[in-house]
Amino acid sequence: MSNIKDAFRNGKAFIPFITCGDPDLETTAKVVRAAAENGADLIELGIPFSDPTAEGPVIQGANIRALAGGVTTDKIFDFVAEIRKDVKIPMVFMTYANVVFSYDAERFMARCCETGIGGIVIPDLPYEEKGEFADVARRYGVDIISLIAPTSENRIAMIAKEATGFIYVVSSLGVTGVRSEITTNIDEIVKVIRENTNVPCAVGFGISTPEQAKAMAAASDGAIVGSAVVKLIEKYGRDSAPYVGEYIKSMKDAVSKA
Repeated sequence: MSNIKDAFRNGKAFIPFITCGDPDLETTAKVVRAAAENGADLIELGIPFSDPTAEGPVIQGANIRALAGGVTTDKIFDFVAEIRKDVKIPMVFMTYANVVFSYDAERFMARCCETGIGGIVIPDLPYEEKGEFADVARRYGVDIISLIAPTSENRIAMIAKEATGFIYVVSSLGVTGVRSEITTNIDEIVKVIRENTNVPCAVGFGISTPEQAKAMAAASDGAIVGSAVVKLIEKYGRDSAPYVGEYIKSMKDAVSKA
């Protein structure tokens, strides 16, 4: 069974995103451990894809580097099985429908269940088309994490009612990436979510500073940060784990005060 809800049991959650295999899986393992040790409540692991349509240049670059280094979905499952020996916090995958489809959805969800992956975020899977994956995911106790965007408007209630695990609230239009300010009315989106479900919701896309993380966590149940973490890994490469750990600690401290 998914243990995603554990991430939200002790106040506001901080959720970092890490691309698997950038620059290599050994570094990813060190970064994941540093994240867990420094207060991450849940970790979102990116499975690289050659055409990551929701990603901005930072995460696209990480995908390209990881794929060039020879990372595969099988290697990522083996990697997760290994780090699961000591990393106990909830983890979810973020990838694209084609990755799951080409691996075989049944086999993919079975391996998620085996390796303790509680859910999966699939940004290019429209709510209306999630049926083909949702049924098999449910059989293996894997949550398909619903995304709600500023453009969801009259669909927010419908998506929220069927959500499991947690809801990923997309803070801004466009692709992932650091933004100087977030202008979306998150409070309004969260209000509709709360009226329709008690599944927790966390805000992502564009968050990079402790101030932004605190503001987004104050409006929801947590904050998700990707590009800012990936940038540190790009900058420091195989030596990035302590820098990521330090950054995550500062972000978790900010979120805790929300």
